[in-house]
Amino acid sequence: TREGATSPKEFASPVEEAVGFDPGSMPQSQGEADARLHDALKETLRMHEIADVPVAIFLSAGIDSGMIAALAKEAGNEVETLTLGFDRLRNTEYDETAAAARVADHYGLNHESRYVDQSTFHEHRERLLEHMDQPTVDGVNTYFISWLAHERGFKVALSGLGGDELFGGYPSFRQVPRLVHTLRATGAAPFVGRGLRTVTQAMIAKFTSPKYASLFEYGGTWGGAYLLRRGLFMPWELPEFLDPELVRVGWRDLQAVEQMNAMVRPFGKLKHVSRKEADFLRVSALETNYYMRTQLLRDADWAGMAHSVEIRVPLVDMTLLRQISPLRASRYS
Repeated sequence: TREGATSPKEFASPVEEAVGFDPGSMPQSQGEADARLHDALKETLRMHEIADVPVAIFLSAGIDSGMIAALAKEAGNEVETLTLGFDRLRNTEYDETAAAARVADHYGLNHESRYVDQSTFHEHRERLLEHMDQPTVDGVNTYFISWLAHERGFKVALSGLGGDELFGGYPSFRQVPRLVHTLRATGAAPFVGRGLRTVTQAMIAKFTSPKYASLFEYGGTWGGAYLLRRGLFMPWELPEFLDPELVRVGWRDLQAVEQMNAMVRPFGKLKHVSRKEADFLRVSALETNYYMRTQLLRDADWAGMAHSVEIRVPLVDMTLLRQISPLRASRYS
């Protein structure tokens, strides 16, 4: 502005949208909930399909991208679906090409699958790492499906990213609440869990994941349980890879577990939902604000732009979240 730089302001808060709806807007029947969900999904797809170029759909064997393909067909749009496979996984349980092809065939969609073999991966490796910019445990598949879209002449593609976070598709929706409710008492006395971890971590690491040593230290809070589920390394493991003082100061300043606990606290105040649904909404908020926002969306950004492909995510949409928040809160109430 003319007055100089302004402070950043939050555009919207998924947590506020998830807890701030009018209880009177909750559906009165399953039929009403289904109809409203269908209309909301149809509308977000319509808005994200607007383009002056052909639009492709990244189709996996999952429900989310299959739903997008089905809605596109229902709308009468001519779309092409693209599926990626890795040659080393061909014909295994991790090969999604056959199931995706059946989905495309069911809806009568133009479809193409492509396998990435070892030589193709090595051809792209340096460019992939350059665009990745910082390490990530995901994104390679998005890079190559975007490459396929580019090869097919597409500049815009729709992805089912966000569906698992929105509708509870991850094992974390069962695992995290179970940890919290089982170990809640230890969350009130973290020094006990810390002491147990210090004594047992060396022995446990010989037989299984070192994370198990931290069950009593972190498992009794929402932030701690989520860290156990999603963290690659526990805080006490980081000095093996990074400067110990950097880790100490960073962990102190970031207050990661405390921040996650604070973020999900508003869900405990919801009076018009059951405990089970409040648990669902807590995990949804954690997955949305951490795994999806800081990894999946970032990976989709760099991987798509590496091939000049705009990846659109109809299920990551604030208007959609506002429309379906009352529906999600009625799942178990």
